[in-house]
Amino acid sequence: MSGHSKWSSIKHKKAAKDAKRGKIFTKMIKEITVAARMGGGDVNANPRLRTAVNTAKAASMPSDNIERAIKKGTGDLEGVHYEEVSYEGYGPAGVAIMVSVLTDNRNRTVAEVRNLFAKHGGNLGEAGCVAWMFSKKGLITVDKTVPEERLFEVALDAGADDIGDAGELLEVTVAPEKLEDVKAAIEKGGMAVTSAEVTMVPQSTVTLRGREAEQTLKLLEGLEDHDDVQRVAANVDIPQEEVERLSA
Repeated sequence: MSGHSKWSSIKHKKAAKDAKRGKIFTKMIKEITVAARMGGGDVNANPRLRTAVNTAKAASMPSDNIERAIKKGTGDLEGVHYEEVSYEGYGPAGVAIMVSVLTDNRNRTVAEVRNLFAKHGGNLGEAGCVAWMFSKKGLITVDKTVPEERLFEVALDAGADDIGDAGELLEVTVAPEKLEDVKAAIEKGGMAVTSAEVTMVPQSTVTLRGREAEQTLKLLEGLEDHDDVQRVAANVDIPQEEVERLSA
């Protein structure tokens, strides 16, 4: 256990604030709509939709909102057509960053994402420039108050690949297709899951401090704040004391 605050731990705090503003609901509705459009409206037959719906329910999204989003995806209700796009780039000190977006205007979004990178000391790169540094994984986060040995036992028995320290959270990585099964096993074991998603997990991380850490956090938070951005992954590791100093 490294004891460092990785990006998932910082994102968790931010998500709580976003939920109060309603911004997180907007992003969840987009994900549900696209998942239903791509794989159909049956949650039992569409793993991506099932994950999106479960995430929305965990955030207390009203069932009517979820149903409308599904129907817009399947075409039963008229809705905006969102395109799924991934961007790659570099932050301060060469931190590798992956950005997943759902947009109804690709030209507008890429210009705004490029501007965010430039504003915070980074640059948007070509497709494939950093993707090789990441693996597509299911990522489950659990509050650190749970007994670590118990989580380790339950998660690995259910098919998890690994468990790691992410500051105030514990991260459980799984194969994407096992995400829901492992999540269900953890919850059945009496441990509360704080988030569960399929994302890009870095194969190794870069530790930053001082101004580089501050710049990187501002860039990542700026990207997360963008209305079209669904997920941000970065191979950054910032020591807990640095996060506390920058948050003061």
